[in-house]
Amino acid sequence: MSERNILITGGAGFIGSNFVEYYLESHSDTRVFNLDKLTYAGNLENLRLAEKNSRYSFIHGDICNRAQVEKIFSEYKIDGVIHFAAESHVDNSISGPAAFIQTNIVGTFTLLDVARNQWMAKPFAVKSEFEHARFLHVSTDEVYGALGKDGLFVETTAYAPNSPYSASKASSDMIVRSYFHTYGLNVVTTNCSNNYGPKQHSEKLIPTVIRTALAELPIPVYGRGENIRDWLYVLDHCRGIDLAFEKGRPGQTYNIGGRNERKNLDIVETICEILDRKRPRENGQSYKQLISFVADRPGHDFRYAIDATKIDTELGWRAKETFETGIEKTIDWYLR
Repeated sequence: MSERNILITGGAGFIGSNFVEYYLESHSDTRVFNLDKLTYAGNLENLRLAEKNSRYSFIHGDICNRAQVEKIFSEYKIDGVIHFAAESHVDNSISGPAAFIQTNIVGTFTLLDVARNQWMAKPFAVKSEFEHARFLHVSTDEVYGALGKDGLFVETTAYAPNSPYSASKASSDMIVRSYFHTYGLNVVTTNCSNNYGPKQHSEKLIPTVIRTALAELPIPVYGRGENIRDWLYVLDHCRGIDLAFEKGRPGQTYNIGGRNERKNLDIVETICEILDRKRPRENGQSYKQLISFVADRPGHDFRYAIDATKIDTELGWRAKETFETGIEKTIDWYLR
């Protein structure tokens, strides 16, 4: 196949920026165009390595701006989309849901509709120059709602989103699905568990714990820290997205999970123990002394956990990092 022109949306964010650098290194025949609005969660500092690559271009813009998206598709002959751009912080979706509806639903629709017009002559008839064109939509396990103490989310689990964030992502997943069934657009969706690793925005749990601990501030933990999440190292997620984009079956969903379930309190205590070893406090006490329980988040889902059997058996993906190895790498990055 000749050189591809891939549009990555939200590539200045946490997962997107890790993916851009990974993808440029893994695919020497690909030009990458990174469209990012540079909201508070986007940071061009995350892309210093990518900016040295002649196959990389940054475009400052908004996925909801249809005229701009159309211009990008037509000017750069975009024949692949990997769609990360999203408002993703649950607390922000509770205090200000409108931005989540706009970006996650309207933005995804805009990208899909422009891709359909660019790549297809009519429903189920792809233009000859875009036979390999594909749209990969990056979603979340939160669309499935909450689990009790047992069970795992699978690709056929019924959707039951409980926050404005997860509801907006569930809506976008359904629009992606509809473009496959109605128009025959070549789409794939991935739903991932909680990501962690280098470059994550400071509002998320693991960076918050590291930042507040090192600043000798109270480390906030919702409720009693009993909520359980499945943790996925960001570069393992990047490899899963790459596999799904290259080899996934059209119209399919692939769950990507780390098989690393942990209570939030266990995460916090693990980080404190590693910091005790790597950057001891001057007063000689453990960072655990800074743990402070705060009022729980409204509608806080108890447990998420993903069954990644499908992507494992169909595409040969498995997480390389355990939580123990991944959290060491993550903390080392933040300390640097």
